[in-house]
This record gives sequence, C-alpha cells and structure tokens, in this order.
Amino acid sequence: MQDLPKDPVMLLSAINLKLRDYYKSLDELCEDLNISRDELEMKLKQIDYAYDADANQFK
Repeated sequence: MQDLPKDPVMLLSAINLKLRDYYKSLDELCEDLNISRDELEMKLKQIDYAYDADANQFK
C-alpha cells in the first residue's frame, strides 16, 4: 500500500475510483496492486466503510 494515500478518506476515494474505472472486483485490484485485502478493508473500516461486492465499491 506504499503508493496509495495514507489518509483513510483519500484512500477511499482512490480505491473506489480504481474499482470503478479499472477493476471488476476488490480481489482483482488487490492482486494487481499487490496489496493485502485484509489490510485495506481494516483501514477503510476505521472510517465506517465496507466493501459492497454487488456495487464493486466501498460504501
């Protein structure tokens, strides 16, 4: 997660943009960017966001 924003709100924006424009799933994004899905989800849970697979975004 080195190249991603450290601030959770900025991270949320960056991840949702990538999910919307480039990836069909969170797993695909994590694999391609070589980041931990668990770590990402825990970081965004700090600001009360969770991944919604049907919408393919954090809500």
